[in-house]
Amino acid sequence: MALNVSFEFFPPKTDDAELSLWKAIRRLEPLAPGFVSVTYGAGGSTRERTHATVKRIVDETGLKPAAHLTCVGATKAEIDEVIQEYWDAGVRHIVALRGDMPDMGAAYAPTGGGYHSTPELIEGIKAVGEFEVSVSCYPEKHPDTPTLDADIDLLKRKIDAGATRAITQFAFDTDAHIRFLERARRLGVKVPVVPGIMPTTNFKGIVRMAGRCGASVPQWLRERFEGLDEDLETRKLIAATVAAEQVERLQAIGFDNFHFYTLNQADLTYAICRILGIKPGVKPLEAAA
Repeated sequence: MALNVSFEFFPPKTDDAELSLWKAIRRLEPLAPGFVSVTYGAGGSTRERTHATVKRIVDETGLKPAAHLTCVGATKAEIDEVIQEYWDAGVRHIVALRGDMPDMGAAYAPTGGGYHSTPELIEGIKAVGEFEVSVSCYPEKHPDTPTLDADIDLLKRKIDAGATRAITQFAFDTDAHIRFLERARRLGVKVPVVPGIMPTTNFKGIVRMAGRCGASVPQWLRERFEGLDEDLETRKLIAATVAAEQVERLQAIGFDNFHFYTLNQADLTYAICRILGIKPGVKPLEAAA
């Protein structure tokens, strides 16, 4: 089974960060990902920078960009204008998300005059143009959702609205990905479910992020990073190994697409891809039958 990858970047907030972002994009471009996505900040706080980054990817690279779009912080008219601008710029893929409030600890509240939910946003996207639409899903349940089945029911509504791919939140518990796919298939989800892979050397940062999005951090992973706060080189090796092992296990049971949350750390993601047999100009090796 061939392995296919996509990469996620976040837009820069400073000129120095923009230089780092483009260094990361150029580093990973030769690996020929299926697409690259560019995120929004909470509350749509990086909307202009996201749009500028996506447009530059269209204009200056051979990559296929997917722009993140959320319901938060804008009216339908304002969001529809952004969608039209993407279409006019040649973007044909959007990652549609509910989004987080500007205050990350605040409960979600729909924007007055805006889209109230991801399915409604997808309908708005499709009204502007025939975009490919990817959406999120949560192997360990979204923190705002009462049950995993309710999460999957929402995913089905997103698909009914026009989504054709579901990208998971990162989950270090590989069995959670497996259980989620089995349950989603039983409940009628037929679109590709793409595991989100989070390689990182900042373990404390990942623990904080996991707490916000409902992802567990297994004890075995905590033990691997224990005592390495001042040892970046070893953390890099562990991060690459953990991510590659997770991909290989998921690939062995039938997953063939993987989305890397790069955190704009190109070298780490590049190293993981090389471990997995993905090289510039070389078709990835297929998993043993």
